[in-house]
Amino acid sequence: MPQHPVALALIRLSGVPVAAPSANVSGRPSPTTAAHVEADLSLRVAGIVDGGETGVGVESTVVDCTGPEEDSVTILRPGGVTREMLLTVVKNVVDDPALKDANEKPRAPGMKYTHYAPAAPVWVVQGGPQQIRRLLDEAVKDGQKVGVLATEESKDMYTGATHVAVCGRRDSPESVAQHLYGALRSFDEHPELHLIYAESFGTEGIGAAIMNRLNKAAGGRVIERG
Repeated sequence: MPQHPVALALIRLSGVPVAAPSANVSGRPSPTTAAHVEADLSLRVAGIVDGGETGVGVESTVVDCTGPEEDSVTILRPGGVTREMLLTVVKNVVDDPALKDANEKPRAPGMKYTHYAPAAPVWVVQGGPQQIRRLLDEAVKDGQKVGVLATEESKDMYTGATHVAVCGRRDSPESVAQHLYGALRSFDEHPELHLIYAESFGTEGIGAAIMNRLNKAAGGRVIERG
C-alpha cells in the first residue's frame, strides 16, 4: 500500500482495487515529480495527479521471504526500507547474489540491465571529489564536455564542468536518495555532454540503495581510487 495521502485518496475514490506500473519509461531515471512524469508520458496518459515531490526518492525495497531459513529475508532490490530497519523485525538479512554478481540472474524490477541512466555515459568515481577534479581537468583539456553528479558540500570544486548536478548533502543520505533521480535527469538537458562523473557514497542505511541505482545508471562503470 502507498503511504502518500493523495494515492490513498485515489484508491478510496476508485472503489475498486488498483494495480498500476511505475510512471516511467523503462531504462530512464524514475520520476520524482509530476514534471518528470509529464516529460516521459505526456502523450501516453490521459492525465497526471500531482501529489508533490516524492518523499523517499529511490524506489521501494523488494525482499524475498520464502527462503528455507526461518526468520530470514533476502533483499532483491535495496530501497527506502534499509537493511538496518529489516533487522529490527527479522534475525537475518542477506543480499540476493545478483546485487553483487553480474552473472547472476536478477529477480527484481529494474535490476536486469543498465537502468536509471541519462543519455551520456556515467562513471562512478570511488576516490572522492579530489579524484573527480583531476579526471575533470584531464577530460576538459582533451576537449570533452563533462557533467558531474555532486553533493552540496563539493559542488563548487568542479569549475570547468559543463553541468554540475547537486543530488543532496553528503551528511544527509536521505536527501541524496530523494533528489538523485532529478539530478540524473538534469544531465539530459545538456545533450552536448560526452560523459558524466558521479561521486560515490557509503553503503550503510539508504546508501545501499543510492549506490545500487548509481551503479545501474553507470552500467557497472567504476573508476577506483587512485
